[in-house]
Amino acid sequence: MKKYTGYIIAFLFSAVISGGVNAQVGYNISLNCSGLQKQTVKLAYHLGTSQYLKDSLVTDAGGKCTFKGREKLAPGVYMLVFPGNKYFEFLVEDDQTFSVSCNFKPAPSADTKQKAPEGKWKNYEITGIKFSGSELNDNFLKYQSAWQSLQQKDSELKKQYEKAKGNAGSQEEIKKSITDQEFMMKTWLSSQALKYKGTLLGAIIKSIIPVDIAIKDVPASAANPDSVKRFWSYIYYKSHFFDNTELTNPGLIRSPVLATKLEQFFSDVVIQSPDSINKETDLLLSKCRNQKEVYQYVTSWIFNKYASSQYMGHDAVIVHIADSVYLAGKAPWVSNEFISDLAKKVNRIKPNLIGKKATDLVMSSFSGNFVALFDIKAEFTILYFWEPDCGHCKEATPKLKEFYDSNRSKGIEVFAVCTKDNKELWEKYIIDHNLTWINGWDPERLSHFDYFYNVESTPLVYILDKNKKIIAKRIAVEDIGPFIDSYREYQNSLGFRVTR
Repeated sequence: MKKYTGYIIAFLFSAVISGGVNAQVGYNISLNCSGLQKQTVKLAYHLGTSQYLKDSLVTDAGGKCTFKGREKLAPGVYMLVFPGNKYFEFLVEDDQTFSVSCNFKPAPSADTKQKAPEGKWKNYEITGIKFSGSELNDNFLKYQSAWQSLQQKDSELKKQYEKAKGNAGSQEEIKKSITDQEFMMKTWLSSQALKYKGTLLGAIIKSIIPVDIAIKDVPASAANPDSVKRFWSYIYYKSHFFDNTELTNPGLIRSPVLATKLEQFFSDVVIQSPDSINKETDLLLSKCRNQKEVYQYVTSWIFNKYASSQYMGHDAVIVHIADSVYLAGKAPWVSNEFISDLAKKVNRIKPNLIGKKATDLVMSSFSGNFVALFDIKAEFTILYFWEPDCGHCKEATPKLKEFYDSNRSKGIEVFAVCTKDNKELWEKYIIDHNLTWINGWDPERLSHFDYFYNVESTPLVYILDKNKKIIAKRIAVEDIGPFIDSYREYQNSLGFRVTR
């Protein structure tokens, strides 16, 4: 049996997903576990790739206990967790009155004399699992046993292939056996998904079936037929990625299936540009719009993934989901307070999204003259928000000065805005460190730089192109040079010739 890795008690989404409930029927799951007298057993469930505790009971002197409640459990993959974090999984759908029996005993040749509490159960195992009154879980056990046998055969063949290195003939023969085995496994999965169609088991099995990539023949006149074929294959795979995932089945929420699919799709399949992500988000949400629980889960999952993303520009995804779902009144699961707070955050992000033209800033300067951001004529303008006494700024500012002094003649200008109102300290730092770039001063924030550039902490860097379009933001000072070099190379590869 697998070891259970523990419970996560904090829920990351904006609201707990409410499953369908029936106060009159409820659930009643009886356990009879031989060898487990007066020990704690936990009822837990999957939610995405995490597990959560539903209830815990202590078995009686006969190893029995009954988990029950007035309201039905939401459909999904549940588990009974035993001492030593040993567990087995079972499925829950409409029929939630059944019993399960098993044995909890030392594995053959196990050392059971260990004194530590966890050591006592280290070599125990769960055997003889049987369900009574649950045809769904009888079928689940049969499926698990058969699938494990098929996987074991596949694994053995692959090990044989590795051992046969150096023997081309033998490897070719084994490779054919692997291909035949994988085809048989896929065919078997398809038959089982059809056999259990309409159940959670059928939906889980179906989700494992790989998508067949079908593309039309590449024209003989194509300049790079292999590249065209790869591109078409990618487009087809991306478009059909969720074909075998039943997005109308809420039981997949409480299983590892849906979250794993989402992570694979948005991390490994979708190009990580906001436009691509937003397009695929809209398409996916349209597929599950009629199943409110799945719609809520998918929306929350994507929102949280990109809200915590460290990739520059992914805040555009948050703005898109906020505008199209949360602020559009399509998220009844969140509070008015959440909506209000989100609206404020989105309004601060929108003016400074990558790709947008920056907002002009006009303010007084260290030289005593008024300066305007849009008056700067440079290939790249580095907009730098800083403070003289900020600890991180004391590290970043000298690095920026070094970069500026070496590159100011190469189309680089810096517009530095002090966010503090201590003019004496500001002027002293500029003089002491010979900051010869444009030093802006707006202590009363009349230019609203803090709003337009979402200045919540310092140092903060934006990079603007010659047209004052935002091309980078919130990057470390030491990354400015490499970014500009890469940006120039990219522009040149597109055939653009930048004039300074």
